[in-house]
Amino acid sequence: METYDCIVLGVGAVGSAALSQLASRGARTLGLERFEPGHDRGSSHGHTRAIRLAYFEHPDYVPLLRRSFELWRALDQRASQPLYVETGVLEAGPVAGELIEGVLRSAADHDLEVQELDSAALAKRFPGVRLPKDMRALFEPIGGYLHVEDCIKAMAAEAVAAGAELRTGVTVESWQADGEQYIVQTDRGSFRAASLVLAQGAWSSRDMGGASLPLRVLRKVQLWYKARNDHYTRANGFVPFAMETPSGQVFYGFPELDLRGVKVAEHTSGVELPDPLALDRELQRADQLPVEGFNHAFLPGLSDQCMHHATCMYTESADGHFILDQHAEHARVAYAAGLSGHGFKFAPVLGQALAELALDGGTALPIGFLSSARF
Repeated sequence: METYDCIVLGVGAVGSAALSQLASRGARTLGLERFEPGHDRGSSHGHTRAIRLAYFEHPDYVPLLRRSFELWRALDQRASQPLYVETGVLEAGPVAGELIEGVLRSAADHDLEVQELDSAALAKRFPGVRLPKDMRALFEPIGGYLHVEDCIKAMAAEAVAAGAELRTGVTVESWQADGEQYIVQTDRGSFRAASLVLAQGAWSSRDMGGASLPLRVLRKVQLWYKARNDHYTRANGFVPFAMETPSGQVFYGFPELDLRGVKVAEHTSGVELPDPLALDRELQRADQLPVEGFNHAFLPGLSDQCMHHATCMYTESADGHFILDQHAEHARVAYAAGLSGHGFKFAPVLGQALAELALDGGTALPIGFLSSARF
């Protein structure tokens, strides 16, 4: 049986980052993945993901984001194609809404630049956006978008170049302690390691080695719409956005980058999935209605012609925040779970934290607020 310093279960966004971090430290590392890096069967695909700094979800994420920005920019500089594009981010919502209040709180706590756009400034800078008078618009200059599949492939490739072994088409069946080491059983044989990293996304609840996490998996749909004018192109200055409606729904989107058009999706809501492998990938009319209602109200230059769609999954924790910790019964088993639909931008720093937890038994990164102890 082959033996490693660490085995990474799941080589998606966080797993590929952890694999790269472990290998760069000289650890003999194995990554096990059911599909291929950059696949479209999990949570991290659909061409683009946003990254922003004045984090409305909670100010405690900001220090982690600063480190994540550093790591993404370094990866982008090393890559053969663009991975991170800095454009700034538009954020809008009711004055007393969760999104606007959260952005301003993070900006105040961490001295971040956020520009307020009055109606005239908004109309001049983003003529394709329409907001009611009781909504507020903010522009965050630090932020942009990541080419999601290319990012994962780049991190996995760097891991392999640094000496990691990556095996795809492998289904993990179980893992258990064996003295001071761990044995991972798969459909392609068994492997032994001194430590484990669990980064299995929608499959997290099934392979936690007896630990119980408050997780649920949701089906989510991303949609691309044809524009009637050029207000929404990257060339004309349109940027990624996040908007909260007066009813509390949150939508996000990206400028037109190719012939698929403008990408728009709802962050809130979703249909619970009992089995990640049973994800319905077909587009339903019910998937389109909320997004088209949002487009009519806030992005009136978009047509109802849906050019493309992609389905993915959110693995939600009970409070919508990540769970990043060491296993309660196994100190050399580190895991990330419940990223709740906003974790991709953190992938490099989560990978660093997991590598340090697995190899060193601790990390100096400020992750205490993400501990499973809160449940």
